[in-house]
Amino acid sequence: MSANSKVSGLILAGGRGTRMGRVDKGLQPFRGTTLVAHVLQRLAPQVASVAINANRNLPQYAEYGCPVLGDELGGFEGPLAGLQTGLRHCGTELLLTAPCDSPFLPPDLAQRLLAALQSQDADVAVAVTLEADEQGVVQRQPHPVFALLKASLLPQLDAYLATGARRLEGWYKSLRLAEVVFEDAAAFRNINTLGELQQFDQANGQPGQPGQPLTLAAVASCLDAYDPDAMSVRDAQRIIGDFITPIQSFEKVALRSALDRVLAQDVISPINVPAYDNSAMDGYALRGADLPKEGSVTLEVIGIVYAGRPTALACGPGQCVRIMTGGAMPEGCDTVLPQELAAAIGDGSVTIAAGVLKAGDNRRFKGEDLAEGGVAIARGKVLRPADLGLIASLGLAEVAVQRRLRVAFFSTGDELRSVGETLDTGCVYDSNRYTLFGMLQRLGCDVIDMGIVKDDTVALEAALRSGCENADAIITSGGVSDGAADYTRAMMARLGDVAFWKLNMRPGRPLAFGKINSNGRSAWLFGLPGNPVAVMVSFYFFARAALLHMMGANAPLPLLRARAQANIRKRPGRSEFQRGVLSTGTDGAPQVRLTGAQGSGILRSMSEANCMVVLRDEQGNVAEGDMVDVLPFEGLL
Repeated sequence: MSANSKVSGLILAGGRGTRMGRVDKGLQPFRGTTLVAHVLQRLAPQVASVAINANRNLPQYAEYGCPVLGDELGGFEGPLAGLQTGLRHCGTELLLTAPCDSPFLPPDLAQRLLAALQSQDADVAVAVTLEADEQGVVQRQPHPVFALLKASLLPQLDAYLATGARRLEGWYKSLRLAEVVFEDAAAFRNINTLGELQQFDQANGQPGQPGQPLTLAAVASCLDAYDPDAMSVRDAQRIIGDFITPIQSFEKVALRSALDRVLAQDVISPINVPAYDNSAMDGYALRGADLPKEGSVTLEVIGIVYAGRPTALACGPGQCVRIMTGGAMPEGCDTVLPQELAAAIGDGSVTIAAGVLKAGDNRRFKGEDLAEGGVAIARGKVLRPADLGLIASLGLAEVAVQRRLRVAFFSTGDELRSVGETLDTGCVYDSNRYTLFGMLQRLGCDVIDMGIVKDDTVALEAALRSGCENADAIITSGGVSDGAADYTRAMMARLGDVAFWKLNMRPGRPLAFGKINSNGRSAWLFGLPGNPVAVMVSFYFFARAALLHMMGANAPLPLLRARAQANIRKRPGRSEFQRGVLSTGTDGAPQVRLTGAQGSGILRSMSEANCMVVLRDEQGNVAEGDMVDVLPFEGLL
C-alpha cells in the first residue's frame, strides 16, 4: 500500500524507558537491528510521515531519520501523554499510533482502520483480535495503542488529561469507537521483558519459527553491573521479573470455588449498583428546594416507601415521603432527612429546622457504587471473601480465573532423612520440604512433592527432567553452592540456561535462577540454598514474586517502616534480611527487635519471628531508634 496523505504515524516509545535496563525498550537489539527499527519498517509505508515519541536517548532515536517528540505533559504519564504530544504536532487529518515493542504489526493496519473510521463515522478506530482460552471459548482482545484517531480530538484529550485521568481506555469511552477485527493475533504481540525479547528473537520472521536462541545470561548482561557470581538483590529481582511471564490459560469456575484464585479477566458489572436512586437512611425523602433557610418548615407526609418495593409516589412543593434505607427515591425528591434529625413528627407531617442538612444529602445515585459496564474487580486480583460477595451482588455465578500453577519441588543431599526415618550419625531431618510445601500452598499452587534426591548426577537429572515435564516451575533446596557434591548448578547448565548463581545477600548467598528443557517442555528453576532459614528467605524475596507473576497475580509485598529497639550490626555492600518481632510501642508507633542469633541454620528464629528486617546493600549499622524497612510474615510464611 502507498503512503496515505491523510495519516501521520506515531511510534510510542515514551515513559521512563527503563524496563529493560540501561537500554531503552525501543533500542533493544532484535534480529540484527532494534525493535523500533522493525516497527518503523512496517509503519512507514502506510503513512505520510512518522514521528517517534520518546523521553530518553533522543539522539539515538533521531538516527532513524524521524522527528523525536518528548512528552509535553510532565511526569511520565503513559501513552496518553505521548498521544497528546503527537496530536499537537500532527500535520494531517489523522494520526496512527503503534508501540515501539510490537515488531510484527500488520502491513495493512492503516488501511483497515481508516476504512472502519470512515464507514462508521467514528472518532477513533482500534485493532481487535479474537483469541481462544484454554476451554476454546473465543474472547475479544482489544489493542488500544494500535489506533487511528482524528487530529481534531486534541481539545477533548487536553480536557480529559486536565481531570487527572490517564487511562487510554477511559478516554476512548467518551468517543465514537470503531473496532476492527484482525485475524493474526501474533501481529499484535508486544515485547515487554528481557525474557520475551529472548523468546521472540529466536524466531526468523514470525513468532514461533525457531532460530538461533539467545541465552538468559546474554540478555541479562545488558543490565548495569551484571555479575552472575555476585548479583545484587535488586538486579536479581529485576532479572527474574523481566524474564518471567504469566501463564496464558484460565478456566471458568463457580463462585464458591474462586476463593484465593487469581482473577484472569476484569469483572465487568452487568448492572448499575445501586440499580436506582435510593435512600441511604431511614427518614423522609423530600425536595431540597423545600429546606428552610431559617426557622423551620412543616411538610406533608403523603406516603411511605420500603426497600425493594417500587413506588409511583411523586412529591410536589411542601410534600415528603416516609422512606426506609434502600427505598427508591420518589419522583421529585433529591434529599433525605434522617428521622432522628426531624424537629417534630406529627400525624401526617414532619417539621424540619434550618441548617440540619443540605439539598442532596443522604441520597445514593443509580450506579454510584458501580456503573453498568464498569470494571468491578480488575484482573490479577487474588479473590478474597469480600470479592466473592461483590461478584455475587452483580448476579454473576462464575468467574474466569488463572489455572493453578504447577510447582514441583525436592531437596538434595545424601545427609537428608525424611520425617519418620531413623536419624543416622551425620544426618539431619529434611525440614525444607515442609516449609516449601506450606509456602506454596499459601500461594495457591498445585504442588508436586518429589521428595529427597541423592547427590548423584543420574538421580538429579531424572528428577529435573520429571519436574520439567510435569510442572511450570521447579524449586530445589540445596546443591547450588561450590561444594564438591553440589551437582545442581552443572545440571542446570546442561539441561538449559542459567542467569546467575550467587547473590550479595545474607542469608541465602547461593541461589540459582534459570530455565531447563526436557522432551519439548520447559520450566523455570529456582535453586535455593540448603540452610533452612536461607531457603525461606530466598523463597520469600525471589521465588514468591516470580510464581505470583506467573499466576498473573497482583500481590506486592507490604513494606512498613518501624523503629529499631536496639542496635543492629550491618556491613555495607550486601543486603541482609534479619528475623524480627514487630510490635507497637508505648507511643503507638511500630517498633521492631531481632529474634536473637541470625545464623542461617537457626530455624527457630523464623518460627519466633513475625517479620523480616530488610537492610539494603548501601546500609551500614543501625542505631537504636533508627527507622528500618520491615516486611510482615502474616499470610506468607
